[in-house]
Amino acid sequence: MSVPASASHKAPLDEVMLAMDVVDTLRHRSQLVQQELDAEHREQGLKERLRTIYAAQGIEVSDHVLDEGVAALKEERFVYKPPPESFAIKLARIYVSRHRWGKGLAAALAALVAVWALYYFAVLAPRAALPEELQSARHAVLQAAEADSAKTLAERYYAKGQLALRDGDQASAKAALQSLTSLRDTLEREYTLRIVSQPGERTGVWRVPDLNPAARNYYIVVEAIGADGSPLQVPVTSEESGKTERVFQWALRVNEKVFRRVAADKQDDGIIQNSRFGVKRRGYLEPDYLVPTTGAAITRW
Repeated sequence: MSVPASASHKAPLDEVMLAMDVVDTLRHRSQLVQQELDAEHREQGLKERLRTIYAAQGIEVSDHVLDEGVAALKEERFVYKPPPESFAIKLARIYVSRHRWGKGLAAALAALVAVWALYYFAVLAPRAALPEELQSARHAVLQAAEADSAKTLAERYYAKGQLALRDGDQASAKAALQSLTSLRDTLEREYTLRIVSQPGERTGVWRVPDLNPAARNYYIVVEAIGADGSPLQVPVTSEESGKTERVFQWALRVNEKVFRRVAADKQDDGIIQNSRFGVKRRGYLEPDYLVPTTGAAITRW
């Protein structure tokens, strides 16, 4: 079987490897190369020195291999030459070095995602839900309301919320929603208003108004008792401070006659015979009072 002509011109692999080793030896002896290759007529002496180096290692090197090695060194045949700078090369370098910047980039992306998620759930989602929440709160109030005054108040709060949404005022829109929610809670609440008469507890108090030192304002202390007999915490606005607080006990203003009558009832045997002051029904904002009162209240005494 004949060998193709192209294959006959190929050097055996061991000769190629040996020639590469010759080049490597020449590179490691750079001073020798500088001295011997500065002039072509010294190449023969250089090859003799190389032959001596390999003979000392027990390796026999032919003139052909030495010639190939010296020629390869001159031509930089086995020298790596980086490709010219280009956009593709830059991308390749970035990809190869990804282990250095990849972790930092991943951490930065994770932080960015976390910030976006926090902003979405804390700001965007609640903001987008506000119109529907206002509508739902208004509907709940109108469903629960029995008194026309409650319905009118619901429409007023809803209108404020809608106006705030049109103006982009999220804080005012949320305040309107809170007002509707509180209104619904008030309408759904049911309790009996009872005069406080427990031992050690005050049943009545009086005040001297700042504008009229000669007068007195009289109050009866009451509490809200739920259907299960437990005291309830109720939002009450004080006529003295104008602040609304959630309290278990508060005092309602009455005339002096009512005040004296309740005081006498308690002093008789320490028990108030008729302690029911009023009844708060579902669907209404205010209790139905069984005792004459202006409805004005104080929360501290």
